[in-house]
Amino acid sequence: MNMLEQLVTSFISTAAFAILFNVPRSTIIQCGFVGMIGWMLYTSSQLIPLDPILATLIASFFVTVISQFFARIYKTPVIVFSVAGIIPLVPGGLAYDAMKNVVLNHYDLAVQLAAKSFMLSGAIAIGLVFSEVLNQLFRRNKS
Repeated sequence: MNMLEQLVTSFISTAAFAILFNVPRSTIIQCGFVGMIGWMLYTSSQLIPLDPILATLIASFFVTVISQFFARIYKTPVIVFSVAGIIPLVPGGLAYDAMKNVVLNHYDLAVQLAAKSFMLSGAIAIGLVFSEVLNQLFRRNKS
């Protein structure tokens, strides 16, 4: 799958999740854009090559930065953009494979996949929190 197909797919999946998440209609396009940028950062950092956990951390950090920017512009809560924008980065397929291997009694592979899934999920959480902490520090220094 080439990069353009991945960007279009990530935009559509993020916008579709935003619809399911019941975001305001005027922000669906922006939510799709946030998810697309996050996925673009993740895939482009994989070309370097960079560790997938670090790539996920960087992408989730910038998803939150862009979400904070859009929240100010469109006077909408940050969570509207950040939750929808994180969706392409969530390691759902990896978690599914881990559970499938548990059911198939391949515990050694299941533990490896589950550990990687937890690490990627943790990287997403750390990226979100780190961006918010920096945002709070910069806002505190301005006032």
